[in-house]
Amino acid sequence: MLMKEYRICMPLTVDEYRIGQLYMISKHSCEQSGGGEGVEVVRNEKDTHPQYGPGQLTEKRIYLSSKLPSWAKAFVPRFFYVTEKAWNFYPYTITGVSFLPKFSIRIETRFENNNGSNSNVFGDTPTPEKNVSFLDILSDPIPEKHYRESEDLSRWQSSKTGRGPLERGWKDDHKPIMCSYKRVQCSFEVYGFQTRTEEFIHRNIQDILLVGHRQAVAWIDEWHGLSLEEVREYERAMQEKTNSKVKSSQNNTGQSAAPRPVFSRSISVTDERSLKKMGVTTANMSDPSTSSGPQSPIRLNSTPE
Repeated sequence: MLMKEYRICMPLTVDEYRIGQLYMISKHSCEQSGGGEGVEVVRNEKDTHPQYGPGQLTEKRIYLSSKLPSWAKAFVPRFFYVTEKAWNFYPYTITGVSFLPKFSIRIETRFENNNGSNSNVFGDTPTPEKNVSFLDILSDPIPEKHYRESEDLSRWQSSKTGRGPLERGWKDDHKPIMCSYKRVQCSFEVYGFQTRTEEFIHRNIQDILLVGHRQAVAWIDEWHGLSLEEVREYERAMQEKTNSKVKSSQNNTGQSAAPRPVFSRSISVTDERSLKKMGVTTANMSDPSTSSGPQSPIRLNSTPE
């Protein structure tokens, strides 16, 4: 298992980001959906976790066949989806993804009004310094395909808040400032592919985190001032639109009729031939709602953020 803690600062408050995060995820998911791939929201409702209490539970199917590297495509069916399950107890969240019996991603997130200075934000065992990465939404590179001038924070300025553009060293003295702390555990227990796969997943997670947090800031004039009820209504409307895009694209390409592994709550895969190539045998996974705590990797019936 490869564990890293990412810290991403933004020129926002934690209260503001509660709205901005919901808006950004909904809009980003819709923009990234189409061509038979993207994000289908299966469930998004209030629920009660046995350990953490009341929260918002979201379950998504993420279709991403074409996004895999060529060496990985040889080991998975042509069409498939992963399932993401996320619990939102803002300002603390838990997200999990899994699509093979020996593969899982667990992301714990906590938001605080500081510049990433809390060395033990999760209150258990501090993350070793070598495993902590500060991601800078201003200067860290993102894939060229995701670059938009309107989301370049060195040129961005908010008409509603008067914030921006960001300048070098902005995290040292900008007010307001908050930090998104993300502890990411990635596990791929297949001999010969573990290191390569876990490093590949972390590289992609870094890109997802950078793009998403940049967009949350760049789009501030679209969501700032919305109430929680208003952004939830926007979320519902965008989820309907996104689901329609994914299903329409699949019908147009004939993907819905193509063979695809079936995922149950235990995230078992029915394509035995693909699993045998990897030397993997299917096994049941526990549901995250029965987890006793955040310390152990949870296989959450299953994304960056």
